[in-house]
Amino acid sequence: MKIKDLEINGITFLAPLAGITNLPFRQLVKECGCAVVCSEMISAKGIFYNAEKTITLLRSEENERPLSVQIFGSDPVSMGQAAAFIDDLGTADIIDINFGCSVRKVIKQGAGVALMKHPGLVRKILKAVRDATSLPFTIKIRSGWDASGDQAVNLAKIAEDQGVDAIAFHPRTAAQGFKGKADWQLITRLKQAICIPVIGNGDIVTPQDAGDMLSQTGCDAVMVGRAAMANPFILSQIEQYVAQGTFTCPEPWAIFRKMEALTQGYVSYFGEMTACRMLRGRLAWFIRGFPGAAAFRQKLSTLASSAHAFEMIRDFEAGLKF
Repeated sequence: MKIKDLEINGITFLAPLAGITNLPFRQLVKECGCAVVCSEMISAKGIFYNAEKTITLLRSEENERPLSVQIFGSDPVSMGQAAAFIDDLGTADIIDINFGCSVRKVIKQGAGVALMKHPGLVRKILKAVRDATSLPFTIKIRSGWDASGDQAVNLAKIAEDQGVDAIAFHPRTAAQGFKGKADWQLITRLKQAICIPVIGNGDIVTPQDAGDMLSQTGCDAVMVGRAAMANPFILSQIEQYVAQGTFTCPEPWAIFRKMEALTQGYVSYFGEMTACRMLRGRLAWFIRGFPGAAAFRQKLSTLASSAHAFEMIRDFEAGLKF
């Protein structure tokens, strides 16, 4: 598929996840076979005010490209300025706008899914961003504030009219958050309503789920978020399954090497103390279902250095019998 003039080598997208899809995690998922990775959601006003934390979120490396950078906000001027800044920075291949976040503090700012109630303001934001950059331009939306999907279809038509190049669609309502079941029939409806590519998102836990979404809805690609946290290999497994009808599971040793790679990446990016605090939770993602996983998770609460992390990973690996 293509997004504007950007050739996408695959059908898998990593969803933006606050606090998760930082540079080291994106690099890891890219190494595991993801076609396109996405940054954490970044405040447009944070970029405008040059907030240090926000600028850090824009750090990128060549080995993760193509990279989609997602921004959020409710002010057309600052959104356009943010898009221009990102374009000038030269690290993003795609600029994405979040119209789907249902976190309360984002909604209180009038951003995220709150904007789906205000199509006039959406049009102004999209025009400001499209005028500010020639990069491929995408948006991520939900069903809206009710289960009908009407708001999603209406917003998608506005987006297409304003020069948006593709839409990622998570067919849950604002109230659902991540609860309940995603209504894939709405992906079909959206795909039939517009001519630009549609990226389906929601309830993809296995490669078979991704294959089912593609075949049932006609969407052009799939986006995976939470499932990639526990299994970063799922993106390459989806690519294999869609192309061949089968997929391979990683050997345990490959999983442990990725745990070590994430550890090293976190330490380099965040510094050792901060990285170790974060890794106490994140390393446990990889060994769900392994014998002794609960005990390993408990030991992680004492993690104090990268050397300690490597020791624990190797001790856990050595104690497994497959």
